[in-house]
Amino acid sequence: MSGHSKWATTKHKKAVIDAKRGKLFAKLIKNVEVASRTGGPDPDGNPTLYDAIQKAKKSSVPNDNIDRAVKRGAGLEAGGADYQTIMYEGYAPGGVALLIECLTDNRNRAASEVRVALTRNGGNPADAGSVSYMFSRKGVVMVPAADGLSEDDLLMAVLDAGAEEVNNLGESFEVISEPTDLVAVRTALQSAGIDYDSAEASFQPSVTVPADADLARKVFKVIEALEDSDEVQNVFSNIDIADEVLAQID
Repeated sequence: MSGHSKWATTKHKKAVIDAKRGKLFAKLIKNVEVASRTGGPDPDGNPTLYDAIQKAKKSSVPNDNIDRAVKRGAGLEAGGADYQTIMYEGYAPGGVALLIECLTDNRNRAASEVRVALTRNGGNPADAGSVSYMFSRKGVVMVPAADGLSEDDLLMAVLDAGAEEVNNLGESFEVISEPTDLVAVRTALQSAGIDYDSAEASFQPSVTVPADADLARKVFKVIEALEDSDEVQNVFSNIDIADEVLAQID
């Protein structure tokens, strides 16, 4: 519907690379454990856990690892940690805003790793509130582009469930909703027999910064340094990369 940054597609490609390194597995497992601790170990009664498990499975995390994480989170198996979600704010080069979501059992360690990743790669930490106002919490469902699946098909399937917009990202579609409608949108897709890659709450920028290839590379360098930290779960950015620019840096 609306024009959209290819950042989501870029992150999806990067996730495939991360999975091969095993870096993504640990973060997905941590999500499962925290969801189980917060809402209980039954995915049928805990939508956040359901979505965390589905995302882990889509990324080929072994079922045994997932099951153990659920049990650790529920206190049924030893070894669980008391993770906290902490949001940090910062800037990448070019004034690109960053929201950095950490899931950690050591606040000081997380703060230190975020600060080092930013300052060593051309970024800067920002005061609380100086960046977050540019982002809104949204439900985001990523749907792989399949033969015969059109934007109109998706809209028909999810509009009554509360979806606000569908963005065609080329290799996938992005379905945006309010966070409270995320489960309804995901359920509507399942009822329509449409496969999806992930369903989760995310942060969408209200103001974006257009980037040429040089700036995009600098911003990616900062984001990759942040995501290399085990403390960092997600990095949200307001960079806007046109198709032709993304092709240059691929």
